[in-house]
Amino acid sequence: MAEKTAARTADQLRALLIPLAMAQFICSFAGSNMNVMINDISKDLNTTVEGVQLAITLFLLIMAALMIPGGKLTDKYGRKRCLTVGLVLYGIGALLSAVSQNLPLLIIGNSIFEGVGTALLIPPVYILTTLLFTTTASRAKAFGAISAAGGVGAATGPLIGGFLTTAFSWRTAFLFQVLIIAIIWLLSRKRVVDPLPADPDRPFDTRGAVLSAVGLLLLVSGIMAVDNNFVLSLVMMAAGALVLVGFFAWVRREEHAGKEPLLSTSLFKNRVSNLGLITQNTQWLLLIGASFVVSAYLQVVRGYNAIETGVIFTATTVGVLLSSLAAERLARRRSQRTLILAGFLIALPGVAILLALVASRPSAWAFAPGLFLIGLGLGAMLTPSVNVVQSSFGEERQGEISGLSRSISNLGSSLGTAIGGTILVAGITSTPGRSYALAMVVLALISLIGLVAAWKLPHTPAPQPAPS
Repeated sequence: MAEKTAARTADQLRALLIPLAMAQFICSFAGSNMNVMINDISKDLNTTVEGVQLAITLFLLIMAALMIPGGKLTDKYGRKRCLTVGLVLYGIGALLSAVSQNLPLLIIGNSIFEGVGTALLIPPVYILTTLLFTTTASRAKAFGAISAAGGVGAATGPLIGGFLTTAFSWRTAFLFQVLIIAIIWLLSRKRVVDPLPADPDRPFDTRGAVLSAVGLLLLVSGIMAVDNNFVLSLVMMAAGALVLVGFFAWVRREEHAGKEPLLSTSLFKNRVSNLGLITQNTQWLLLIGASFVVSAYLQVVRGYNAIETGVIFTATTVGVLLSSLAAERLARRRSQRTLILAGFLIALPGVAILLALVASRPSAWAFAPGLFLIGLGLGAMLTPSVNVVQSSFGEERQGEISGLSRSISNLGSSLGTAIGGTILVAGITSTPGRSYALAMVVLALISLIGLVAAWKLPHTPAPQPAPS
């Protein structure tokens, strides 16, 4: 009887994991699928490449800026309720995007509604996983499945988005998101349970949330404004940095007063976690940044349509899938540090290959080997990077560190699009080859920071299977 009960519990947990992994998949998908629609959207909405870049970057940035506040709200209003509200807001945003007739409405739908919706629904995904998968082994597998779903979502975004755009319209890619959101909502109604009651009386640090969001928005917006107004760009970045300094000063003040701030500074006192967060930030910066740069270059400069660009990115998808499927087996044989190091050492030569192509005009398929190596490397280190960060803290800190981890990863995505996209767009019409090369070099140099952080992670042996 006990074995049957355990089997039913395991089946229930596996069923619960499906909507949670699908939620991470669709949010990561949304961060990359618009990259292959640049020409179609800009022509249809009478805007520019910079306009589409703005919409993509704002979505990723709003998601990153509100991820930590979203995690805090789960304690106050309940994890399942926040998940449901996030799904509804995301669905509304996708519908608005599908029917938008101009760039402002697209930004409202895609960047704001979908960004806020994602910030509300992703923290419950990781917190519920932590609370419901109680053993180390089951939790590691669950995080692995969710991280893999995120990597696959980001990698397949260009392929699915390109197919739907070419076969029908770029608007159908947003309708596809509505469909997936509806399926997640239906699956989560009965399968997802909240093991802890909500605490409506729990305080929420509104000032901290505003300061952190405004600081990040100013900082990344300043990066995007470099090409248009250098002085204004510097002013915005300096203002963003000052606001973030003010945010951390406010957090320390709240802690000294014995209150609960938006983010505990003690999270940054763990060296291993800090190094893991750097690897997370830089790997997503490389993946999403390279995806935007290559997609924009192929469409605007080389004249490829959405499906042609998307098909080329199947190389990234295959790379992510291969390494993600092997992740559990590799984790039993190699330490997390080794896997993260290997991921960077595989991905960076992929960037070098993409960079070498600027000297000639080969066929588009010449981009496939570089994209494959980037996908293979990043797929290998997605799960170990998450595990390094999460396992650095005990049960009582999992909610906080989950929100910070997701925020840092999504900030990396927005920085990748902002930095790589801004450099590329600055010379895409006058000196496209030079701007493409410079964008890829900058992304590679930033990724070296992640490689150094991975090198500094402590040497730990691969986990050994428990005796039967």
